[in-house]
Amino acid sequence: MMRYLVDSATSGQKASTLIILLPGATYLPEDFISQGFVRAVRERDMDIDLILPELQFDQIADQTALNELNLQVVAPAISEYKAIWLAGISIGGYIAIAHAHHYPGQIHGLFLMAPYPGNRMTTGEIIHAGGLSTWQPGVIAEGDVERGNWLWLKHAKAVEIHLGYGTEDRFAEGIVLMEQAIPASQVDKLPGDHTWPVWQQLWSNFLDKQQAHWKTSPNQKLAATS
Repeated sequence: MMRYLVDSATSGQKASTLIILLPGATYLPEDFISQGFVRAVRERDMDIDLILPELQFDQIADQTALNELNLQVVAPAISEYKAIWLAGISIGGYIAIAHAHHYPGQIHGLFLMAPYPGNRMTTGEIIHAGGLSTWQPGVIAEGDVERGNWLWLKHAKAVEIHLGYGTEDRFAEGIVLMEQAIPASQVDKLPGDHTWPVWQQLWSNFLDKQQAHWKTSPNQKLAATS
């Protein structure tokens, strides 16, 4: 069973949008709380429910995390929300992309924070081909999640994708390749490396950019009219 935490915009009712926050390797759902990610949403009074799953290392390694995420978290939420977003840090971003391409039509948007791009053999192959737009992977073996992620990104149209990372991130060389598939207005680059302060600022910037598109919570509407 996949353990997860839930933080609701309004007690006893569903918000219009659900964001599922996927942590990086070695991190826990509680880290999103201690690092201020949940507080940042609540301070903006956004009509967003949050689910924070735990990605156990063994589930990532044997690729069962993807199925568990869909079975226990995403699929049950489809009928309850107008929009579902996946937001992931590092390996969490990798899992978010994998879910979008394995389960098409379920996710409305992705926010990828310093997403793990895969091993250097794959990114080197893409660089050697001249970039993602000219890369031709041929037949991708079943179960090759990494190359499947890149092929999905190359042709992604139906899902809104936002990307953010630190320019000194250890995965920056691979992440830069992803930019070819994402509108420049949806890419956020900050000074810094693969650390929480960078991810915190990326998250704040993303929420500020999206605030005009996402409704305020019912509690905030009530306060404005009272």
